[in-house]
Amino acid sequence: MLRNISIAAATFLSVVTINAQKNKNSQLERPKLVVGLVVDQMRWDYLYRFYNKYGNDGFKRLLNTGYSLNNVHIPYVPTITALGHTCIYTGSVPAIHGIAGNDWTDKETGKGVYCTADDSVQPVGTTNTKTGSHSPKNLWSTTVTDELRLATNFQGKVIGVSLKDRASILPAGHTPNGAFWFDDSTGNFITSTWYMNDLPQWVKSFNSQNLPEKLVANGWNTLLPINQYTESAPDNSPWEGLLGSAKTPTFPYNDLAKDYQTKKDNIRYTPFGNTLTLKLAEASVEGEKLGGDTITDFLAINLASTDYAGHKFGPNSIEVEDVYIRLDQDLAQFFNYLDSKVGKGQYTVFLSADHGGAHSVGFLKEHKIPTGFFGEDAEKNLNQKLKDKFGADKLINAIDNYQIYFDRKVLADSKLELDDVRNYAVKELEKDPTVLYAVSVDRVAESSIPEPIKQRIINGINRQRSGDIQLISHDSMLPPYSKTGTTHSVWNSYDSHIPLIFMGWGVQQGESNKPYHMTDIAPTVSSLLKIQFPSGSVGNPITEVMGK
Repeated sequence: MLRNISIAAATFLSVVTINAQKNKNSQLERPKLVVGLVVDQMRWDYLYRFYNKYGNDGFKRLLNTGYSLNNVHIPYVPTITALGHTCIYTGSVPAIHGIAGNDWTDKETGKGVYCTADDSVQPVGTTNTKTGSHSPKNLWSTTVTDELRLATNFQGKVIGVSLKDRASILPAGHTPNGAFWFDDSTGNFITSTWYMNDLPQWVKSFNSQNLPEKLVANGWNTLLPINQYTESAPDNSPWEGLLGSAKTPTFPYNDLAKDYQTKKDNIRYTPFGNTLTLKLAEASVEGEKLGGDTITDFLAINLASTDYAGHKFGPNSIEVEDVYIRLDQDLAQFFNYLDSKVGKGQYTVFLSADHGGAHSVGFLKEHKIPTGFFGEDAEKNLNQKLKDKFGADKLINAIDNYQIYFDRKVLADSKLELDDVRNYAVKELEKDPTVLYAVSVDRVAESSIPEPIKQRIINGINRQRSGDIQLISHDSMLPPYSKTGTTHSVWNSYDSHIPLIFMGWGVQQGESNKPYHMTDIAPTVSSLLKIQFPSGSVGNPITEVMGK
């Protein structure tokens, strides 16, 4: 009798255990938090150029415990900030998602358009309408952050943070709980009425700390002894730009605190802009309780000081190297914070870049590598040639994003056909020795331009917002405004080859040299979270990241 009772009890416990296991497995598993880290202007090779200077808990933690994709490229031109952030989070390209540049020209009105400017909204946290009146209204596609909000019936929270308006707004999508950016007029983080009518208390508290002043109080000197910066050119190289009131581009920058008071955007060009951004990110985790329950939240972070420093000093400067060494320490501290607040292994991180950056023209010349300046006085000279040919003045309205926009009103008033003017302009541009290709945007597919350049032009041209002619310069040719420092915009590897590393929940350890594209990031995150791909996505999940 006792034996039969024991058998029955064991059977009952076994059934309960099996059912409990089934119930456990029937629950959808997701990370508590996804953190997108986009390091502005980070060339892929920075992971390894400065590798020996990194500690074990920042970039090396990503590389050693995460999954690194070593052959990821941007599949469109121009390779610039707004497009990069939008592509990462939409999985789409400018031809589809609508963000055709940081700025573009409205073909009908002839007026310039800034990607996130929106005069229908008001600034929140500042009275500066130029700085604060921004929204994602020009973005046509949904983002992976939008799709998370939709998938969780808007219970999963989304926050975007950056020094730049466009780099917090576009990644956060249309429906976030907040997007916050830095206001140079006040030194505070702000938002707009697209998101809310008053800053959250946690942002007000953060602003009240005056952290920017504290960060720049002691100036900027190298973190390591300057003779250890063996990966960079000598300090005070002639192709570097100047910071604030400095007379030379040399360490230490002892007047940084005073320069910040004069013009608060000076913090952007220093490593302290990244520190400030990550501290705001931590405050958002605390203030919004991100990762605090079983519903997945998303924190989209742009680290922009790498871009500002790159533009000003160039990739081979000690300043840029110091920015990355200090960023490595900031990332280590941030990951440790997430470990303690959200839980190690409970969150997923991806790190990538919106674009890379070219070597400075002066640096390349020093080392006998072909370089030069592309398009000097191009608008003036081409307008004159068009006037001589067609008798109309100022037929070109703008040259932006390596694209030429013709003035529709001047064409109409002069009774000229766009195709006639455009075809003549292309022939004249092809005579320029700095131009590799010039092509009418409606004839790219039939042109003799080789891949992958041809497809990248097609992907980057937005029918309603892009220009009429696409220009492709020779390798390492920079626009004339980059006499010092550097810039980016082109298809070449130094601009298009970006890092991509996943780490944490749902990610296996490893690396791959298979070819992937920036458009694959959003579908990979979507697959990891088991949510719908963004509406305009053209990428594919990188299944090896998840071991599937």
